[in-house]
Amino acid sequence: MAASIEIADSITVGELADVLKLPATRLIGELFKNGMVTTINERLDFDTAQIIVGELGLDVELIKKGNDIEPVARRTASADSAHNTERPPVVAVMGHVDHGKTSLLDAIRGAEVAKGEAGGITQHISAYQVEHNNKLITFLDTPGHEAFAAIRQHGAHLTDIVIIVVAADDGVKPQTIEAIRYARKAGVRIVVAINKIDKEGANEALVKQQLAEQNLLIEEWGGDIVAIPVSAITKKGIDALLDMLLLVSDVEELKADPTVPAAGLIVEAHLEHGRGPIAHALVEEGTLKPGDFIVAGASYAKIRNLESTTSKALKTAGPSTPVVITGFKKLPEFGDSFVIVKNEREARALSEEGALRLQASRRGDMSGNELLRLISQSDKLQELPVIVKADVQGSLTSVVDSLKSISTDEVAVRIVSASVGVINENDVHMANSSEQKAILYGFNTSVGTSVKQRAARDRVSIRLYSVIYELIDDVRNELSALLAPELTEKELGTLEIKGVFNTTRTQVICGGKVLGGKLTVPAQVKIERGKEEIARAKLTGLKRGPNDAKDLTEGELGGLEIETTSKLDIQIGDKLTVFTVETKERSL
Repeated sequence: MAASIEIADSITVGELADVLKLPATRLIGELFKNGMVTTINERLDFDTAQIIVGELGLDVELIKKGNDIEPVARRTASADSAHNTERPPVVAVMGHVDHGKTSLLDAIRGAEVAKGEAGGITQHISAYQVEHNNKLITFLDTPGHEAFAAIRQHGAHLTDIVIIVVAADDGVKPQTIEAIRYARKAGVRIVVAINKIDKEGANEALVKQQLAEQNLLIEEWGGDIVAIPVSAITKKGIDALLDMLLLVSDVEELKADPTVPAAGLIVEAHLEHGRGPIAHALVEEGTLKPGDFIVAGASYAKIRNLESTTSKALKTAGPSTPVVITGFKKLPEFGDSFVIVKNEREARALSEEGALRLQASRRGDMSGNELLRLISQSDKLQELPVIVKADVQGSLTSVVDSLKSISTDEVAVRIVSASVGVINENDVHMANSSEQKAILYGFNTSVGTSVKQRAARDRVSIRLYSVIYELIDDVRNELSALLAPELTEKELGTLEIKGVFNTTRTQVICGGKVLGGKLTVPAQVKIERGKEEIARAKLTGLKRGPNDAKDLTEGELGGLEIETTSKLDIQIGDKLTVFTVETKERSL
């Protein structure tokens, strides 16, 4: 009878290994074989844990514990606060790549962001506010390419409402389903925008049917999901969509206390020439002001400039307000929570504690490449060393995570260093000093002339990209080049030995009859006695009578010259199979 083990809705790889009494590396290896490059601290949902236990062949039944895990906290202030005031809803826009999320937001705010995005794909989370019917709505434009799954998931946790954008001419796609899953996990209200209704082939009914298959039943079919047909091009349905967002917001009664110490989340962070570390943040509660001391993870700041996302100077920023902050001592991490403290001494102490926690976390959280080295039973693992520089923290996280995911048990990316900022001479020096010269990849960043000259002198390759999947494709091509080629044997023909005329340590002269096929030189030979293969060697010459021949065909008698690295015992009656070896380049 199978043993029963209770686990929660989600569990870390390390915790699951403990309850199963298995080495963590074995569990990680099984996950890897199933296409998941994970770390010991990474969380698995219950269904994934069940599948992996089944794959391991363990006589164990996993049982889900009662739902004693608190759901993701909704971003509402405590009901008993006397200072609660209405706040704008925070709305994330998600969906499949190319379904028109950014274009839809452009239509809402009358901007043209999509044209400026590399490859037409949103690269970062953008946060900004629009006014509709004298009320504010805060929008988060989340990336749609699969490489930005981490950013997109974080975006869902910042929000009250998620707009799932589905193209009417394309329907529900994998990233649509992923966005739905994240929205549900975050416990937020979902509104569907059926976009591109102006395009030929638009089929709203099919989209609604596909949504129903994902348990999103729209109101007109008896469900509670509102689906608004829109066109980012003609602007049809935009007002109706904004009206619905405000209606949902009113129903949710979103409130926050602006009088408590400000707190929120770092949405994005990057270095800017002349200004230093720049953080894009979302205030969740309280009121932020210039001059406040703010702590975010391992960094802190006395707010030097507080601006809107349109670069307007702000004197205060209340709940649900996206802001740009300058004054950080160093770059905060993407996704860090921030809090306000009384003074610089307290800020410094709190940030030092955050730095120690971060170091401890990184020691315990092995990279995918380190895990690959642990779980690989082969000593033939080929590694591609790379250094990654990116413009902002969120992009860096996505690039690094994507690179880890394309490693296999034969080839792996080894990330020598990953950081935010322009490519500098230290990066070139690090690439040149690594055991195997590393490739320097820059994502949405730049490199100066002197650094280019240093790289050329040291023969360090610098490759700059502004579209993430192009960078990933480049790395995939480099990894493919490390794969051993696929060798296939092409049989040419067979021959039976009728006579052996001369044998030395490195050569055999013999003769025989071609049983089938066509023998040519140069080629390889397998020597078989009965059903057993006894040796392999190289066929270097053919003779027809006393003359050299280019080939021998079925039924012909001929002579053979065979080269070998050790003395061959070829006997009359042995069968020779003549073949060539073809190599085929492999790719990931």
